[in-house]
Amino acid sequence: MEFGLFTSEGGPGPSPPVADEVPTQAPRLGMFSKVTDDAAHYHTKITIVGVGQVGMACAYSVLNQHLVSEIVLMDVNEDKLKGEMMDLQHGLTFCRPIKISAGTDYALTANSKVCVVTAGARQREGESRLDLVQRNTDIFKGIIPDLVKYSPNTILLIVSNPVDILTYVAWKLSGGLPKHRVIGSGTNLDSSRFRFLMSQKLNVSPSSVHGFIIGEHGDSSVPVWSTANVAGVRLSELHPDIGKSDDPEKWHELHGQVMDSAYEIIKLKGYTSWAIGLSVSSMLEALLINTRNVYAVSTLATGFHGIKEEVFLSLPCVLGSSGVSHIVNQSLTKEEEKRLQDSATALHSVQKGLKF
Repeated sequence: MEFGLFTSEGGPGPSPPVADEVPTQAPRLGMFSKVTDDAAHYHTKITIVGVGQVGMACAYSVLNQHLVSEIVLMDVNEDKLKGEMMDLQHGLTFCRPIKISAGTDYALTANSKVCVVTAGARQREGESRLDLVQRNTDIFKGIIPDLVKYSPNTILLIVSNPVDILTYVAWKLSGGLPKHRVIGSGTNLDSSRFRFLMSQKLNVSPSSVHGFIIGEHGDSSVPVWSTANVAGVRLSELHPDIGKSDDPEKWHELHGQVMDSAYEIIKLKGYTSWAIGLSVSSMLEALLINTRNVYAVSTLATGFHGIKEEVFLSLPCVLGSSGVSHIVNQSLTKEEEKRLQDSATALHSVQKGLKF
């Protein structure tokens, strides 16, 4: 019984895929005597589009999590693509061996369970995520239709920024993928930053602090102070002014730090990579092995919390083998709900100007 906690989206999802047969090489130098054809018991293939810093951080994190049996890397830069593939392949001695391939022909991506899209123009120092929108929309026109052509049953996981609008763009360009199979990385990383900063202030582990950033992955994101808790104890019950600008303990500054984090990291090192790579690999675990963990990811939010626009933004979602199976019905304060609606309006105003 779910007590009205969830709104169902994609259902429980299908059973794990039937094993694909893995071709074997002929015996070499008389070393082997063939007994039977080798076959993988569980063949899980993903594609990562874009081998920049974010794409490769995702690939490296996935490789170390032992989540898949095959990774396909796609990019337009053939030299870098080959170099990144070789670099990963040469480390397979030190982890569970998987098949790693790369190329520019989307036929290589056929039958991918999940396609992770990180490709796009890089965010410049001082540039808002929304400034990137049209440049990256044009790039997506050459990516999304081909991914769906070769993997019609795939789940699209969009990481490129501005992620909420580009998740909407991917949905529109997909030619009919259901909404629960088009997901944006959204505010999952923002929520992790939020939990980390609260944990530092409370001197406990980040995994023991629970709290969400929802809405846009960007300047109009919404910290849900009303439900932030440690071991079920809501911080707002102990400190009613938490998150307000006149709070003497300055908890509200944590949300500002969350929003500024990416800009600061880009200023210091030129890009963000490791945290988003770990965030994506965690979501892939849920999608590939049906863990049904809850993540703040970008999903079609029409009808939730009074949102009337057709926009993708982050809400707490249950992720499983079908994609988004449920959306958690959070009890937001009136102020939080109003800020979420404003976030949706801001995203929609940009979407209206898109040229597909």
